[in-house]
Amino acid sequence: MRQYDLVVIGAGSGGVRAARMSARLGAKVAVVEDRYLGGTCVNVGCVPKKLYVYGSSFSESFQDATGYGWNHSIERFDWTQLRDNKNREISRLNGIYDQLLENSGAELIHGRGVIVDSNTVAVGDRTLSTKRILIATGGWPRQPELSGIELTKTSNEIFDLDVLPKRILVVGGGYIAVEFAGIFAGLGVDTTLSYRGPNLLKEFDREIVDQLIVELAEKGIDVRLNHQLFGFQEESDGIHVNHSGDAADGLVVDEILMAVGRIPNTIGLGLDCTQVTTRADGTIEVFDNFQTKDPSIYAVGDVTGSVALTPVALAEGMALAKYLFDGAESATVDYELIPTTIFCQPNIGTLGMTEESVVAAGLCANVYVSRFKPMKHALSGRQEQSLFKLIVDAASDKIIGLHLLSPDAGEILQGFAVALKAGATKADFDRTIGIHPTAAEEFVTMRTPTRVIGA
Repeated sequence: MRQYDLVVIGAGSGGVRAARMSARLGAKVAVVEDRYLGGTCVNVGCVPKKLYVYGSSFSESFQDATGYGWNHSIERFDWTQLRDNKNREISRLNGIYDQLLENSGAELIHGRGVIVDSNTVAVGDRTLSTKRILIATGGWPRQPELSGIELTKTSNEIFDLDVLPKRILVVGGGYIAVEFAGIFAGLGVDTTLSYRGPNLLKEFDREIVDQLIVELAEKGIDVRLNHQLFGFQEESDGIHVNHSGDAADGLVVDEILMAVGRIPNTIGLGLDCTQVTTRADGTIEVFDNFQTKDPSIYAVGDVTGSVALTPVALAEGMALAKYLFDGAESATVDYELIPTTIFCQPNIGTLGMTEESVVAAGLCANVYVSRFKPMKHALSGRQEQSLFKLIVDAASDKIIGLHLLSPDAGEILQGFAVALKAGATKADFDRTIGIHPTAAEEFVTMRTPTRVIGA
């Protein structure tokens, strides 16, 4: 039986980063993966999703071009070409992950890793003995108990449909649902977005999200809030949806995407053979240095209920490797002011406190808001609106929240995230000369507060 210093279960972002760095630091490392290299992000998450966002945006670009003097005709969209080109790109990225692991000296073992005890992992007929185990198995789409749920798809399957549907129901109110509603609508699919609650993206700034809902409707998406679903039934003309809307509505679709959250991917992992504890939602509890209640077992990434973002998992994997094998005093990650983008259309970028969280915290803040039509649409004729918002602590002049609804929000937000991380004040922004004409300059040209909120 070969002895390892670290066995990593899961070859996603956090697991691969921890394995690579640990191996480079001299540890004997094995990585166990039963599906695909790169995890959710590379294969059925942010990478293919953004490729599809790009693909779906061309329909509007073609329309907008007429305002700039371009005459053209669009004959058809080829779903299979987009899908297959995406698959080739994902295969290329899988190969890169494989090469990165090989170059680091980590051993890749294909198969389902099951924890036998605190220092042993079984992979098929093979048994791995190790000083430490790292669980980095990520999350898995949640499927609610509804009649006919077998007729639906999750984000695992939706990227690879054989045929592009004419009608789709997207269920959910979070990132995945909102993003895919925009993708399918942009590809010409009759799209309904259903959410059981009163607000989409409930953790985000309400003013920003309210404007997004307006834009989604302008793009032809049928947004239904406070919409309850009771089941699905397949008929000759499509999938009939039993729902809380008007009975005469007759909601019939060709595909249904259930995007109603994710659960930790720990089924059959063998946690019952360890001292590892989980929360009520199934996420693994970790304490100092990402260590579980079992001293030899660690966990990083989405499986722990951490911030569910690829860069966060990467940071956690790096911090743990340095702690275990490079003498770092602790494995710590700074979770304050993490910039986030939702690749809806237009994008949402968010950083720091929202108006709602400022009020809940009992703070007083000046809020600066700018609404405008992007310059591109001065000639395109499209009525799309951008919304930029700064939230400034009244006592310190420090910027504590920055939010925007805008094309390329992620590209704009990343630089401003550095400024906020460095403690920028409104006076710092005021002293900065803008780049004209750009959307981003709005953040350094706002002078008069739109309103004051909080205590």
